[in-house]
Amino acid sequence: MTAPECSRAGCRNAATQQVVWRNPRIHTADREKIWLACDEHGGFLHDYLAARDFPVTVRPGVPA
Repeated sequence: MTAPECSRAGCRNAATQQVVWRNPRIHTADREKIWLACDEHGGFLHDYLAARDFPVTVRPGVPA
């Protein structure tokens, strides 16, 4: 089994954090989506989603 990779397009770095978000227009408050991110792209993915007015947080670690 390979280590989880960053969700940023073209990035193959190991994921170190979770970018947790939802689209409030189509998801209920209890629905969360998770993108994985490396240290370099966590902020980029957060800002990408926040610019679309999606609730988003970044958590350390990756799901087991």
